[in-house]
Amino acid sequence: MTVESQPPAAGDDVRRGAVLAILSLAAFMASLDLFIVNVAFDDIGRDFGGTPLSDLSWILNGYAIVFAALLIPLGRLADRYGRKAGFLVGLGVFTAASLACALCTGLWPLVVARLLQAAGAAALTPASLGLLLTVFPPERRVGAVRVWAATGAMAAAAGPVVGGLLVQASWRWVFVVNVPVGVLALVAAWRLVPGSRDTSVSRAPDLLGAVVAAVAFGSLSLGLVKGEAWGWAAAGTLGAFAVAAAALAWSWVRANRHPSPIVEPALLRVRPFAWANLTAILFNTAFAANLLASVLWMQQVWGWSALRSGLGFAPGPLMVPVFAAVSQRFAARVPLGRVAALGCLLFAAGLGLVTASASAEPHYATQLLPGLLIAGAGVGLALPTILSAASADLPPSRTATGSAVVNMSRQVGAVLGVSLLVAVLGTPASYGEAHTAFVRAWLICAVFSVLAAAAAPRMSPRRPTTATEPVPAPAAAA
Repeated sequence: MTVESQPPAAGDDVRRGAVLAILSLAAFMASLDLFIVNVAFDDIGRDFGGTPLSDLSWILNGYAIVFAALLIPLGRLADRYGRKAGFLVGLGVFTAASLACALCTGLWPLVVARLLQAAGAAALTPASLGLLLTVFPPERRVGAVRVWAATGAMAAAAGPVVGGLLVQASWRWVFVVNVPVGVLALVAAWRLVPGSRDTSVSRAPDLLGAVVAAVAFGSLSLGLVKGEAWGWAAAGTLGAFAVAAAALAWSWVRANRHPSPIVEPALLRVRPFAWANLTAILFNTAFAANLLASVLWMQQVWGWSALRSGLGFAPGPLMVPVFAAVSQRFAARVPLGRVAALGCLLFAAGLGLVTASASAEPHYATQLLPGLLIAGAGVGLALPTILSAASADLPPSRTATGSAVVNMSRQVGAVLGVSLLVAVLGTPASYGEAHTAFVRAWLICAVFSVLAAAAAPRMSPRRPTTATEPVPAPAAAA
């Protein structure tokens, strides 16, 4: 890879540290937004006149769909035309869209603003990693990437609590908080971050393919979240599923014919990479559904406030960085697939414990906390390991692309998870119906996590992966 500008001089550690802080702050902000919004869900619904969960889900799913579809093509555009420009534009769009979210007076304008937020995040995330790798010399990139990736785990731990605090004033502060931070990061990045680009990238990415993929994921989500209201055999539901199937088929055909597809079919012929992506989809289906289900249970069944719910959920994400470090120690001695499988099984066990103990009377220490801690430990073992294994057998020139693809798979899993949760929960009219619905939802999450555990051993790379290898994956716990 060749770049337009040289990284800072060897002795310029202060500037390197400033660049790392700026790029990590932007990644933290994009990741934090996901966890804050989950806690604010209930308040947003009440403020918009009791909007049903099937409509509210687009606040999350719209973001995930656009982020998944645009992550790779916008990353390639930044490589081709300039990573600093891509980062600044992405951060600017994300910040402006955050302000727009805060000013919205209706659900669908909020969803549109969230789509713009996702486009900004999809631009700034890969560009920030590319900039980071050009600033630091090879022998120091591992540590820099770990700091950058760890911001996702920090966002996961801080998000529910920060979100709960902000919602005490108004759910709009969940988005307002991004504005001053984004402006500060924009000014600092403009002055301090050096530009770079990859002159070997000569082809424009398949933007139409990205649109087709977004249509596919959006139609699938629409069919799932509206299936109960429309009827599972209704023309609208079946039509949504048919559009999803046709768009997915067209996406695959385009991927095999376009010179610069979103996902290169050749990558999927690398066995560990293919299985890592399948594992990522299955595991993140369970992860995203459980994240929202746990918050909704505390708020809608136990009647807890957003702040109390955020504090209640936080111990689970706090386990993630601890057990992510444990997984790195295992990496040199145990096949990665087995480490990930253990994490997936722990996550399923945590959900099983919650399912067996949850009741109408809130006894947090015995009913929810043990399961959250076990599930959080599972996430810490599984998620970083999946991300590491995905690119281990890829050639160096495809490592960044491979990491972007597996993060796209994570977003696809998130869309499926939230959509399935909405379909399973429905609109219960009593505690008995609600308890049955939530138990069913947690059991489905556990099943998906067990399926991920079954797929994980096949993703172990052929070459050994050491604990010192970087994991170039944004928002590792998001």
